[in-house]
Amino acid sequence: MTTTLVTGARGKVGRGVIARLHAAGHSVRAASARPAELTVPAGIERADLALDRPESFGAALRGVQQVFLYPQPAGIHAFAEAAEAAGVEHVVLLSSSSVLGPDAENDPLASHSLLVERALADSDLHCTFLRPDAFASNSLGWAHFIGQGLPIQLAHPDAHIAPIHPEDLADIAAEALTGDSLTGSAPTLTGPESLTFREQLAVLAEILGREIPVERISRSEAEAQMGRHMPVPVVTSLLNLWEAAAHGPAPVHDTTLTLLGRPARTFRQWAGENTAAFVRP
Repeated sequence: MTTTLVTGARGKVGRGVIARLHAAGHSVRAASARPAELTVPAGIERADLALDRPESFGAALRGVQQVFLYPQPAGIHAFAEAAEAAGVEHVVLLSSSSVLGPDAENDPLASHSLLVERALADSDLHCTFLRPDAFASNSLGWAHFIGQGLPIQLAHPDAHIAPIHPEDLADIAAEALTGDSLTGSAPTLTGPESLTFREQLAVLAEILGREIPVERISRSEAEAQMGRHMPVPVVTSLLNLWEAAAHGPAPVHDTTLTLLGRPARTFRQWAGENTAAFVRP
């Protein structure tokens, strides 16, 4: 039986992949730098794995034929070598559509995933690169403000994205690990529709049954606010991305409909499933 190592097993997508493989009767090993904190189904083996600790590779990879990999540049070359030595046959990487952008090598949003893609491409491993665009769950960044009844302040409220539901991504990843249709491919993954931030907030307002005020702020104000929580280069990259996205609908690329023949989950569906996150405790 093929054993699949799932890294990033504490994340939403990683947990979804584990659940799907386990339910289908596949052998799964859940990996994390803090394996004791993992919540996994009964019978799932836990493994201690951190890409910046090469000494953790051997035990985690022993007997593994496939890896679902979260992108982490630190130690990736050593990991690829260890995976080859362990007999791993296929790596499915959770990459990012940002690697396709201009000057991706120097973009802080893209370079993280791009370095991992390149290291894997330079190896002898068979690889599949899943490149999702924005996640619907990114909207959880508004949860505190909405829960407190505060306005959402945005420099580019009319920036368009096509957010993908994390469960769709888990479905696609599971297919990449269990079937042949996606092996060796590098699909760009989105949700089924383009929505502006303002339109996403309108969906949330409708589902919550109350108004969510939206205020446009200047770029400098946005830089100051975002800079409290993330590095300046990342803030600059995000604001540049959203500014460019304000000029028209976001393209819809591959979805569960085109890849799996099943309708893609919508942002409205995600919002309906996550209303509790936007309600004040």
